[in-house]
Amino acid sequence: MNILEKLETRLGPLGEHAHYAHGYYAYPRLEGEISNKMIFNGKEKLVWSLNNYLGLANHPEVRTADREGARRYGLAYPMGARMMSGNTELHESFETEIADYVGKEDAFLLNYGYQGMVSIIDSLVDRNDVIVYDAESHACILDGARLHMGQRFVFKHNDIEDCEKQLRRAQKITQKTKGAILVITEGVFGMRGDQGKLKEIVSLKEKYCFSLLVDDAHGIGCMGKTGAGTGEEQGVQDGIDFYFGTFAKSFAGIGAFIASTKEAIMFFKYNMRSQIFAKALPMPMVFGALKRLELMRTRPLLRERLWRTTEALQNGLTDAGFDIGNTNSPITPIYLNGTIEEATALVSDLRENHHIFCSMVVYPVVPKGMIILRLIPTADHSLEDVSRTITAFSEIKLKLINGHYKKEEIETVM
Repeated sequence: MNILEKLETRLGPLGEHAHYAHGYYAYPRLEGEISNKMIFNGKEKLVWSLNNYLGLANHPEVRTADREGARRYGLAYPMGARMMSGNTELHESFETEIADYVGKEDAFLLNYGYQGMVSIIDSLVDRNDVIVYDAESHACILDGARLHMGQRFVFKHNDIEDCEKQLRRAQKITQKTKGAILVITEGVFGMRGDQGKLKEIVSLKEKYCFSLLVDDAHGIGCMGKTGAGTGEEQGVQDGIDFYFGTFAKSFAGIGAFIASTKEAIMFFKYNMRSQIFAKALPMPMVFGALKRLELMRTRPLLRERLWRTTEALQNGLTDAGFDIGNTNSPITPIYLNGTIEEATALVSDLRENHHIFCSMVVYPVVPKGMIILRLIPTADHSLEDVSRTITAFSEIKLKLINGHYKKEEIETVM
């Protein structure tokens, strides 16, 4: 059997659903302007699935900046990796601005978020070091940890007692290897919406010697008084040694950055393989990111609108009897009990009859028998959108409880 033949039988837990999911539940096509309402299957839907937290994707000043960046530089410039031929004054200017925003000495601009995190972890640790990380960390953290040739320990999600237990295990090892400990967690966890316990983890530095890496992809721009992230929100930004953020969420773009001390950033510049051997972020992206950062710093109304919608949505769902877990961020999960078949029928009902589009999460991402419908409020959503959504979800919840979405009922919904 060759690899191609093997792929036909090795679809994976998600791929086995591709024959009916592709194009509708997986890889759906949303068309039109990025906003609270977009086109799906030829009809307008109220969309709760975009990480466009501050509504910057189609902000007129952002669109103008994006056009101007493309006009001035084109998509090819700079032509090469930063180290060789792709460094520019604009890249360095943005690094200075974003470092100041998040309260760090310096920053390094990365061409992608996922590969950036993998490469950060890979460059920071060697076989003598130990990684300790949260069990519900994003896939990019898990993949980075898997590359590690030394020991790694996982602690139960947001369980500080278990985190300390793993630190004790790690400490015993590093005392022998003369290595170091890297703790990794998230500012805001993208599935549940709960904040990482940064304050409690930072306090553990009084007892254990470790460095802290925080992935704040969902926190930058949203959390904290100025939007500088979850470290600012919890008052422990100084205790975060390596602060990572992406441009794919609040910034409504692409790329990422790592912020730390000047010495650490110089280390990354000469040791992060994904940046040394890959083309720099195109100039229009950097030009546009500077405008986005300016709006984050000078337009607090954007965050106020986001949080007004978030609070109305989460309070309304809770009042209507929905379980939204422990979220304390804009991410709003709705936990329901049901099979994959019920979940697909339910989501189809939402999209086709209520014209509401949101993301569905089922096994193997969550345990069997659980359905998570994940809503992402943004500054673009209105209180009318919230009211309409709560009404629709109350109806589908009743149908789910009454067995309307069981396998034999799916054809009537689809």
